[in-house]
Amino acid sequence: MADATSELLAIADELYALDLAEFTPARDARAKELKGTDLAKPVKALRKPATAAWVVNLLVRHETEQVEQVLAVGAALREAQASMSGEELRALTRQRRQLTAAVTSQARAVAKEHGLRVTDAVADQVEATLTAAMVDEGCAKAVRSGLLVASIEATGVEEADAGAAVALPEALGFAAVPRESAPPPSRPRLEVVPDPEADAKVRRAAEEKLAQAESELAEAQSDLDEAGEEVSRLEARGLQLQAEIDELKARIAALEEDHDALDEELADAEDTRDEASAAVDDLTRARDAARAALEGLGG
Repeated sequence: MADATSELLAIADELYALDLAEFTPARDARAKELKGTDLAKPVKALRKPATAAWVVNLLVRHETEQVEQVLAVGAALREAQASMSGEELRALTRQRRQLTAAVTSQARAVAKEHGLRVTDAVADQVEATLTAAMVDEGCAKAVRSGLLVASIEATGVEEADAGAAVALPEALGFAAVPRESAPPPSRPRLEVVPDPEADAKVRRAAEEKLAQAESELAEAQSDLDEAGEEVSRLEARGLQLQAEIDELKARIAALEEDHDALDEELADAEDTRDEASAAVDDLTRARDAARAALEGLGG
């Protein structure tokens, strides 16, 4: 089992060292090669790293000494924090931010060498991951593994779930194998040959850029005018609708008053009807009694 784990980690180390676009096809091809073995399924299950995680993995392999320095400083700072004053801790935090910002800049440069332009959002995730590695021992192990699949955030107050950020649970404690950056390709020696039309070419290029800029500006101004007209139209429509709403509210209020008055009149009419009905019932009974008495006399 130990040999299988070591072999799986070695395969993962190779895959997570690849450029981001190469990861999935290389992983699937390797899993296909291993079909019929116990390694096929776990290799196929290896997750493609998020961009920020890939940048950190790249940094770990190609700037190993720098990453080791960050992790060593983080370990020393964690040990020293308990005995430091508030002012010392604030100074320490500033130094830590400066270090992680500097290493993040280096990570962007390494990623650029591998064909990836790192956005500010990704750079923020890279810096957060490096900060987590400095404040949390588990995160430091996850970063050093070079097998990150997701960025990490940690404050140092509570233990972070570093295991969720790596490709394999066994990655915590594994150290990625350093790689040397490929040397830049040799370039032919270039000699400057004076161009007699250089000034004219520069002028034409400048005129073309100016014409393009003016065209784009005119188009943008047209879009702005149209947007302004649409805003004005919608504002006017909004005022119209608000006036209609106010008018309807006033009408509803008047109808509610009329309804309340009608309820009172209805109650009075019902009382009058009930009284009249009672009187009719009394008079009917009196008439019937008088008729019965008259019939009795006639007999």
